[in-house]
Amino acid sequence: MSNQDFDGENANKQDSDYQKSYDKWKKDILEPSLKKNPERLKEFMTTSSQKVDRLYTPLDNSSLNFEEDISYPGEFPYTRGIHSTMYRGRLWTMRMFAGFGSAEETNARFKYLLNQGQTGLSTAFDLPTLYGYDSDSPLAAGEFGECGVGVSSLEDMSILFKDIPLDKVTTSMTINSPAAMTWAMYIANAENQGIPKSNLGGTIQNDILKEYIAQKEYIFPPLPSMRLVTDTVEYGTKHMPKWNTISISGYHIREAGSTAVQELAFTLADGYAYADWAIERGLDIDDFAPRFSFFFNAHNDFFEEIAKYRAARRIWARDMRDKYGAKDPRSWTLRFHTQTAGCSLTAQQPEINIVRVAIQAMAGVLGGTQSLHTDSMDEALALPSKKAVQIALRTQQVIAHESGAANVIDPLGGSYYLEWLTDDMERQARDYFDRIESLGGVVPAIEKGFFQKEIAAAAYKYQQEIDNKERIVVGVNQYNSEEQVEIPILEMDPKGFERQCARLKKLRSSRDQGRHSAALTAIEKAAEGEDNLMPHFIEAAKAKATLGEMCDVLRGVFGEYREGSDF
Repeated sequence: MSNQDFDGENANKQDSDYQKSYDKWKKDILEPSLKKNPERLKEFMTTSSQKVDRLYTPLDNSSLNFEEDISYPGEFPYTRGIHSTMYRGRLWTMRMFAGFGSAEETNARFKYLLNQGQTGLSTAFDLPTLYGYDSDSPLAAGEFGECGVGVSSLEDMSILFKDIPLDKVTTSMTINSPAAMTWAMYIANAENQGIPKSNLGGTIQNDILKEYIAQKEYIFPPLPSMRLVTDTVEYGTKHMPKWNTISISGYHIREAGSTAVQELAFTLADGYAYADWAIERGLDIDDFAPRFSFFFNAHNDFFEEIAKYRAARRIWARDMRDKYGAKDPRSWTLRFHTQTAGCSLTAQQPEINIVRVAIQAMAGVLGGTQSLHTDSMDEALALPSKKAVQIALRTQQVIAHESGAANVIDPLGGSYYLEWLTDDMERQARDYFDRIESLGGVVPAIEKGFFQKEIAAAAYKYQQEIDNKERIVVGVNQYNSEEQVEIPILEMDPKGFERQCARLKKLRSSRDQGRHSAALTAIEKAAEGEDNLMPHFIEAAKAKATLGEMCDVLRGVFGEYREGSDF
């Protein structure tokens, strides 16, 4: 008899023993207890409405192989974390999302956060910028600085990062359709400061697929948009070794109402689509995949979220190695940023949001995130005030230095429930991959409305559960309070828009019109052909072309996307 046969026999006997002991516990202990004290609900479920059993045992993990499925931190398939020492070696980057009003105001908020102990910058742009309009465009009326900072030119970008050492602080920029142009301004600003682009570290979100799936802040049709993403991946791979050329975002998919599994599956499917496009461009998987990063939500169900992050690492590692043939272990490691769930915050009793955020942040940390943003308690009412954002940052610092969560690597690993849930989420995600592939891939699935329908159904079910009180939201459908909300609300500089318009007017009148015109013409010709557009965007930024002008050129070549109404 071989050792394998012997081990198999032992495993079968062990499972049989577990089953006998479980049956005995159920008969002798559980059933008499239930007769006296029935459980408070007929069914229990996760935030994603997945039913969960009352208890998990080794029987639920019997199919798992430790070395193949769980293993050690820093070792394939990275279920337990991508670094061998995790937070014992280095804490996660505390990267608070910030942006409002003018570049001057957001620059002040950046400096305040860095002074309070933040270790990386994360930039929120306003709606005109996200849609590729200049701040003074008639189509942007009333939206300047309302949900982020307005950036229309290289001059705005230089003010936004004034006196901030861009070669020492990493910067994340949450922007999608105009990502390439905004990134070009950032690069041009650094070069004007004497900082080579090769020394810049940071991330552009640049995930256009999730815009069609969930957030709807797109400009151009899917195919030319994917070309722009691939241009940035190619440019960063060749010229900016420290920069993450894309942050593939599940966060907004979850905010739109998806389940945790949908967030997991749709995000990774998008990641594979970007990899396919880059390979088709002629790039080697091991040259660009190490600079792919991900962005996940941290919702209320503590264990579901942790399992989601662990499953994401395992799926990505396996597929990068076995499907894409990546040889470099850095290509196998899924690195991700986490933000606590904005959609979970309530306008009612907003102080309770501090508790929600703390639980969600702890899930991100115990799930092995590389960077973290914690939402502020007032974000259901307005952009965060200075006091609220300080509390949100302090939440991370308490977790890091007082909770003990950063002292042990993957302390929940081995939990019968968590390991079962991790495995189940991988199984469900792969079922979604098969469905997406059967539709022809991500872009055809978008055009058929597949993702939109799946998310809409999940969001509807979730809301029904709240309305029927099958799901309790504290302060909303139970434990209500009539107390008046007394939360300080952020007030922006009322002269910020006026100052922005004056700056744009001066820029347009003072620039070298010949250089400006030539730069926009070069963008048009490159867009009509196959040249990488990034060098042309950088030159246009230096020639003082505005974001709106560059996007208008692309609108003329690519057209604008309008979602169909048949789904």
